[in-house]
Amino acid sequence: MKKILKWVGLGVLILGALWAAAFFVKSNGKSAIEYETHNPFISSIEKKTVATGKVIPEDEVEIKPQISGIIDKIYLEEGVTVKAGDLIAVIKVVPNEQALNQANGRVRNAELALNNAKIEYDRNKTLFDKGVISSQDFNNLALTYNQAQQEVKNARADYQIIRRGSAGGSSSANTNIRATVDGTILEIPVEEGDQVIQSNNFNDGTTIASIADLSKMIFEGKVDEGEVGKLEVGMPLEISLGAISDKKFDANLKFIAPKGVEEAGAVQFKIEGDVKVDESVMIRAGYSANASLILEKKDSILVIPEALLQFDKSTNKPYVEIATGEQQFERRDIEIGISDGVNVEIVSGLEKDDKVKQWNKTEPIKKGLEEDEEEDSEETAE
Repeated sequence: MKKILKWVGLGVLILGALWAAAFFVKSNGKSAIEYETHNPFISSIEKKTVATGKVIPEDEVEIKPQISGIIDKIYLEEGVTVKAGDLIAVIKVVPNEQALNQANGRVRNAELALNNAKIEYDRNKTLFDKGVISSQDFNNLALTYNQAQQEVKNARADYQIIRRGSAGGSSSANTNIRATVDGTILEIPVEEGDQVIQSNNFNDGTTIASIADLSKMIFEGKVDEGEVGKLEVGMPLEISLGAISDKKFDANLKFIAPKGVEEAGAVQFKIEGDVKVDESVMIRAGYSANASLILEKKDSILVIPEALLQFDKSTNKPYVEIATGEQQFERRDIEIGISDGVNVEIVSGLEKDDKVKQWNKTEPIKKGLEEDEEEDSEETAE
């Protein structure tokens, strides 16, 4: 029994030694890793930033009433194109009882003064015709009579304005709410029956409608303080709208805010740009938009793919490895410039003929190891 166990143990050791030898030979028989190389090339780089915001009309006018009252009738709807002077709505006046009573009393007083002036005028006219009084005295009485007539007209007009909102139902009556500019009605925030307040020195008044020219739009957005210093008025913008994904719009930067606003721990600066509207596309006010700005651009410069760069752990300076022979490389420190996230500018350290090592070779190595492990497991099972 002992002899059998001895021979079994010896057999196991021999098989183990053979397997180890086979694995060692196979491992050393693998081909060496071959690194690809890339040459620097001449290209252009644009460094861009994106500002988020929205597209709004350049000028938006709010129509407010000149008299308080109740909306009696609305004639137009939102989205309708209007001309200056078009009737939008009519207000029904609800007069103040005290003001109405005072206006009525003024009319009665003016009528009494007119009756008295007429009596004096008629009596003195007879005397003037007979030559009893002078021409100057009669002219003074005629002036008083004419002023009394005008006062009655004024008092009655004021009474009608307080009672109805207009003196005679003319097209310029305060109760008629009309468009003051050409454009499109963006919003009518009131309904028939709503009470409105007139615009005055102490109150902005109730907005009955807002009108804007949708052919004149601007982009309004914000940029970070780290990039605002590179912007200049007049720079070109490329506007993309969330609602119109298949079309870009050109614009020019026209305003950069002199003061920033802190948002979520970062200082943001407001910018505006004139958008060149295509007449074939309907742009609605308030569309969300992104503006692409070119912060820096260089043409015909030496570049390499940014993926070829490595950075020294101690100095954080960039370097690459250059081929010196067949799969032989040496380190070379370089100086880089601007980058667009894909390619990076080479300021110094490389020439067009240099062959730069590509680093991303980890996946093929892992794949080879997995295949070897599978083969080894199969051999063990056998």
